[in-house]
Amino acid sequence: MQTLFWLSLIGALYSYFLYPLLLLALPGRGRLSPRAVAQPPMLSLVITVHNAADRIRWKLENSLELRYPRERLEIIVASDASDDGTDDVVREYADRSVRLVRSPTREGKEHAQALAIAAAKGEIIVFSDVGTRITPGSLRRIVDDFSDPEVGAVSSEDRFVTSEGEVLGEGLYVRYEMWLRRLESDVNTLVGLSGSFFAARREVCQPWDEHSPSDFNTALNCVRKDYIAISDPELLGYYPAIKEENREYQRKLRTVIRGITALARQPDRLSPFRYGLFGVHVWSHKVRRWLVPWFLLLVFLSSLALAPTHWLYACALGAQLAFYALVLAGWLSARLRISALGKIPFFFAQADLAIAHATVASLLGRRVAVWQPARR
Repeated sequence: MQTLFWLSLIGALYSYFLYPLLLLALPGRGRLSPRAVAQPPMLSLVITVHNAADRIRWKLENSLELRYPRERLEIIVASDASDDGTDDVVREYADRSVRLVRSPTREGKEHAQALAIAAAKGEIIVFSDVGTRITPGSLRRIVDDFSDPEVGAVSSEDRFVTSEGEVLGEGLYVRYEMWLRRLESDVNTLVGLSGSFFAARREVCQPWDEHSPSDFNTALNCVRKDYIAISDPELLGYYPAIKEENREYQRKLRTVIRGITALARQPDRLSPFRYGLFGVHVWSHKVRRWLVPWFLLLVFLSSLALAPTHWLYACALGAQLAFYALVLAGWLSARLRISALGKIPFFFAQADLAIAHATVASLLGRRVAVWQPARR
């Protein structure tokens, strides 16, 4: 039982704490300085939407404010069978170099993106969600990153915007994720990019697996084509946090189910023998994190059995009970849930519950074929 306790504890801590320490211990890859280019490359900005009539005009205006030679930039809106007037709004911008690519039936985000890729003229394709605000200098920053011939894809870093200006538990968690991506990027290559705003060379976008998350598939394609995917801390995407907690839970549930489905479709991603450090990253960042809820359950059960035998296990049990009591109190009290004391435990528990739920749902055969954009 003691062996079970310690192995489970290491398993629970590995993905969040031990894996980053491993990355810090590895030598950095280094990054080349941006090189001057004779002519700015042709860029295609792909905005994927489904029923976003209330936001698409704002997004197009934001995109048209980007500082990049207009003759070297095309804006493509990939509509996943929108039926709320979104496409009509996009057509109003036809004389401003905005094109509409529409899927006649709803097939999902990646299918709409595939249609846009086929229609795009750019050497570099930039993907963005309708709710993401991009800063004016972002495209030039992307071009600077791609002046390094090793780089096949570039990920932005996420920033939440709240009306109150508060840092939510999710915001702290996302900052941790961005830090972890930076470590992976500095050592080797990313496992996944920020799905709301990233860019890739055109050749990296082939093949485009419509049944796998595009941010995950793009990172894999980079490795397959001897490129690297990097995270740029100066390339930022701003979007509002999800206000309804249930919607955030459902978003995480869908995300993990799709991630598990992607790995089930292409299990070779997990092979360090084939993909080197990328395979280690996938095991550490994805699979081991999906196992955290089950490791935590084993830690609790084993410490419960061992508590009468030694003060150390009694303390471990007491710490867990205090943590879960705080989570329960946060669930019962909205005020505690957003307080400095309660927001991190509650968000961590919510995330792990969603992971456990997604794992069981995947084993029972559930799949997420259709994209459901989060309303923010």
